[in-house]
Amino acid sequence: MNALISSALFGVFLMFVGLFVKNKQSIKYFAIAGAIIAFAANLLDLRLTETGSTTLYNMIEVSRFSVLFNAVAIGATLVYFILCGSSFAKVGEHVADYFALIFFILAGITLASSFSNLLILFLAIEIISIPQYILAGADKRNQKSNEAALKYFLMGSFSTGILLMGIALIYGASGTFNITEIGLGTGELHPLTLCGILMMAFALSFKVSAAPFHFWTPDVYDGSPTVFTAFMATVVKAGSFIAFARLFHNAFSTGALSQHWILIIAIITALTLLIGNITAVFQQSVKRMLAYSSIAQAGFMLFAIIALNATATQGIILYAAAYSVASIGIFAVLLKLEDYTLDGFNGLAKSEPLLAFVTTVFLLSLAGIPLTAGFFAKYFVLAAAVQQGGLLWLVILAVLCAAISVYYYFRVIMAMYFKPGTPQVAAVSTGFKAGLIFAVIIVVVLGVYPNILLNWL
Repeated sequence: MNALISSALFGVFLMFVGLFVKNKQSIKYFAIAGAIIAFAANLLDLRLTETGSTTLYNMIEVSRFSVLFNAVAIGATLVYFILCGSSFAKVGEHVADYFALIFFILAGITLASSFSNLLILFLAIEIISIPQYILAGADKRNQKSNEAALKYFLMGSFSTGILLMGIALIYGASGTFNITEIGLGTGELHPLTLCGILMMAFALSFKVSAAPFHFWTPDVYDGSPTVFTAFMATVVKAGSFIAFARLFHNAFSTGALSQHWILIIAIITALTLLIGNITAVFQQSVKRMLAYSSIAQAGFMLFAIIALNATATQGIILYAAAYSVASIGIFAVLLKLEDYTLDGFNGLAKSEPLLAFVTTVFLLSLAGIPLTAGFFAKYFVLAAAVQQGGLLWLVILAVLCAAISVYYYFRVIMAMYFKPGTPQVAAVSTGFKAGLIFAVIIVVVLGVYPNILLNWL
């Protein structure tokens, strides 16, 4: 609850900061301070979870899980501000408003991690989505940015309508919006309940860019300003997954309900893994490759939805942290380059060895190589699926797709270390390098000792 209040208040505060602070670069430090305060305020909620979870007004449930995920989301946002905050000024004039919108998105994410009522879920998804439409079209001078915002808005509106219809059908069948009471009925499954579950699954699959609802992702991520794509593809995606997991684990996990949707989500997972990884192989733009990579990563995170056990809960938390920090680091390096194609990385190891090194570590983490956080993230979600039973075919497919991902991630590493060239790189400050090293330390520490995060559960 503290995370929600502090995020919303700092969003409002930064709207007014823009009126009085003329130096655009200094606004970044207000945002960093706000993220630190929000992070500390969120940890204060741990005292509410000492004796279990606490439900507020039958709407919001504060638990160790929600507090821990909020800490991951706010912490990743802090890393994002440190590495990418200086690039906000290159997008447009309203720098303070961009930071404010990101804090409002954080407020929605904190709701998504702790809702206990379907109406709060709907509000959380809308609070997350609407600022993204604005950020996607923030670069008004760029036609691709305008196109991305329009496409995102139209597709997002349709998915929101489907989500709302699913909520209405669930309420019509169960007579309640409380997620812990939906599956308590006895007897045969009501047809309205099944329709509602499927509609909500499809709508949330759109939000997390799972196939076959992924078609908006490459164009929107590619057309949006790169600095905002970094946030949309990481923290926002993780927040949407937490909402997805919380809904299906708490509302639809009973035997009478789960047997009707697990196979459907498993098929969506398989399609997401195949389409994301195979399409990424053929991309020449690193930014667009990362867009398809985010679809492939969504396929792994979907394992935490279909595996209804404690290992899945650990896996989604670790995956959110590992994926967010590594991807933000890569996008931060991308922002320093003039050319986003593979050729733009040629020879980077000679001209900027530190940038090449940290990019390599982040790519290895996304590929799931041992001693990086991505390895244990993939291990936990796949182990959860094995424990669930009946999903061994999907686990084998995921391992094969992980092998495919190694190919397109290593193409970037090969370009940096083994191809001649002189990439055009913007000035790299000492603070930026320190931020990258900090992100690398997080990735490596979580890759060696994941329990440093998971023990909080």
